[in-house]
Amino acid sequence: MKPPRRVFVVGGAQTPFLGRGHPDFVWKGHPDFGARENPTLDEHIGSAVLGALAAANVPADAIEKGYVGNFLAECFARQGHLGAMVAAVDPGLHGKPFARIEAACASGAAAIAGCIDAMAAGHDVTLAVGAEVESGVPGRDGIDFMARAAHYDRSRAWDPFTFPWLFARRAKAYKEAFGATDLDLGGVVEKAYANASGNPDALMRAISVTAEEAATASERNYLFLEDEALRDHIRLLDCTSFTDGAAALVLATEAGLARLGIAAERCTEILAYGHTVRALGDELHGDPLAFDNVAAAAAIAYRDAGVGPDDVEIAEVHDCFSISELLQYEAIGLAGRGEGAALLRSGATARDGRIPVNPGGGLLGGGHPIGATGVRQVLEIHRQAHGLAAGHQLARPPRVGVASNLGGDDRTAVVTVLRRA
Repeated sequence: MKPPRRVFVVGGAQTPFLGRGHPDFVWKGHPDFGARENPTLDEHIGSAVLGALAAANVPADAIEKGYVGNFLAECFARQGHLGAMVAAVDPGLHGKPFARIEAACASGAAAIAGCIDAMAAGHDVTLAVGAEVESGVPGRDGIDFMARAAHYDRSRAWDPFTFPWLFARRAKAYKEAFGATDLDLGGVVEKAYANASGNPDALMRAISVTAEEAATASERNYLFLEDEALRDHIRLLDCTSFTDGAAALVLATEAGLARLGIAAERCTEILAYGHTVRALGDELHGDPLAFDNVAAAAAIAYRDAGVGPDDVEIAEVHDCFSISELLQYEAIGLAGRGEGAALLRSGATARDGRIPVNPGGGLLGGGHPIGATGVRQVLEIHRQAHGLAAGHQLARPPRVGVASNLGGDDRTAVVTVLRRA
């Protein structure tokens, strides 16, 4: 969809993405265990919202409407009604219409799409928020909660680890069809952690991993699937980690910018987005070698934006598992079918490559607080485009970027194309 009224990212913020591996995350082995607690869901939301308003230099009472993307707050945090939680952040937000949007791991991008649609309907300044807190439950419970992004009753028979199983299935098929190797998948992990090392908000900023380490089963990087046929095709480091965090963006139309006294040149325009959904429960009947649903969303976004993959200078892709990054390259047109591993090996997607992908660490290195990811992806492109990306700024600020946010196993896709104004 091309917004009928031009829409701009004015500014945004994210909280540090926290979880096991981050030096500030409190767990039973941390020196601060018992002395302080990790931030709560409402604290993450509050920090991101206030940070976004400050970054955009927009007062809270200028916001006319907003959406918050979240997947599993009732399960992980025993909390619903998150629109009202956003309204509690600042008195200027009282009485404003906020609501939650849920689209599994694409909830954040769906919140942005909701804001764009609201602006097409007449609103001029909106707030998109994404948040998730996943650390407060035992790991097995968290894995079970995550299975709700598949058809729960059908998927629990596949393996206790539903989504690692689904993506191991894709990894096995991809390696067999195209000759990719575990070392190729390890290269995805190595790049993600290396990029995260320069990002002060990244989950894994203090940890380094080589491709060889990521490709080799070990005590640190163990195999865990029960299904023997797929067990060797996914390791711990191939997977994102439980993460807490939030991100928020202030969006405005041209009329909104004029009202706020903000020049378009400091903003990033959202040219178009594609939002497509495939049937839940049909995962095993699709092509394991492609993200067809992401490709459909990307085709819509490119068509309506009037640009193509060759115009893209930065990409944020949904690397929930290492194989996902390679499939995303192909789905959004950066590589041909079966050529994702070769593109990675060429160095084209490195921070100093022709088309940097996930320069802040993506999901594997940066963290994946589910509802926040889609918002964080667009924020990353905005920051890179305007030289605001702290310790991981690209040498050449990109002009055109694409963000691809995935929900479930290619069930929901939201692909957004942006251009520096």
